[in-house]
Amino acid sequence: MSDSRPPAFASDNKDRLPEASLAQLPLPLAAEQIAALEAAYATPSRAYHNIGHVAEVLRHYADVAADTGWTQPREVALAVLYHDAIYQAGRRDNEARSALLAREHIARWLPEQGIDADRVAELIELTARHGAIARDDVDEQTRLFLDGDMAILGAEPAVFDAYDRGIASEYRGHVPGPLFKLNRRRFLKGLLKRERIFLSDLFHQRYDAAARNNLRRAITTKR
Repeated sequence: MSDSRPPAFASDNKDRLPEASLAQLPLPLAAEQIAALEAAYATPSRAYHNIGHVAEVLRHYADVAADTGWTQPREVALAVLYHDAIYQAGRRDNEARSALLAREHIARWLPEQGIDADRVAELIELTARHGAIARDDVDEQTRLFLDGDMAILGAEPAVFDAYDRGIASEYRGHVPGPLFKLNRRRFLKGLLKRERIFLSDLFHQRYDAAARNNLRRAITTKR
């Protein structure tokens, strides 16, 4: 599968969820819920973890839906929508706070839909452990969700580079430059050393080779 499509996070209107992304959702959302979600992603201003990133992960969500399928499509879609809703570079509680916001929005706008809010929160909170979760730690559906969030690693080189610059931009002013570069290089090297960068078979087959090439190149430039 080609990953040559332009990344959603590069959109000029990075604070609005595209109609095409909304069309991929397995449940309708109230306009008020969408507006609240978009407002969350717009604060603070973000270079990568914005609503455009959500749109890109939704693209991978749709790819999985058309391939292996989701056993809980609504819960996974909501986890995609909310997984970075609360984000401040350097904080360790972003995922927990995002999961809490998801619970609040589900209770407010989707109380009669039978949504498993615990599952939504579980998936969101697991994104805090990217790079530390082993394949056997989670089931295949969880692997697919986590891999969709990390699929940017296997994107075209220019797209990956834009992502890498975006992360650096978000941390600027929060972490001293040399320390950020050291920690970022350590994180990327850790990913590269893993036997499997992607946990699921689907993403492993599609993106592993490209991801390793991107990681090697990024590590070299951070020396």
